[in-house]
Amino acid sequence: MKARVKWLDHMSFVGESDSGHSIVMDASPEVGGRNLGVRPMEMLLLGLGGCSSIDVLMILQKSRQQVTDCHVELSAERASTDPKVFTKAHLHFVVTGKGLNPEKVERAINLSAEKYCSASSMFSKTAEMSYDFEIIEG
Repeated sequence: MKARVKWLDHMSFVGESDSGHSIVMDASPEVGGRNLGVRPMEMLLLGLGGCSSIDVLMILQKSRQQVTDCHVELSAERASTDPKVFTKAHLHFVVTGKGLNPEKVERAINLSAEKYCSASSMFSKTAEMSYDFEIIEG
């Protein structure tokens, strides 16, 4: 896997992925940015949510669960001193579907966290990880 990050101006950068997609990153105004894009550490948190969500959805689909919507709400804390690594992360999954089995939802989340999600595995090296979920019928 390769990527490229190119400086635009001030503290703005464009990241280009190996798969051909681009994203603008910027810093906060306090450090010279102009708030034109997502912060790099926010991208890491978003990557965690995306990686885990893909796993959970794939596992639930293989379990023949009728998922109609799924999102994950993430909250995290960072160390107060440099390097300001993530020290805690919580993922709250909201899974909507028809007749979803809570045990299968919990199993999918646990499998992602413990076995499949590369981002969760990396985060867990510095952060205390926690997960929960709710099911909405629909």
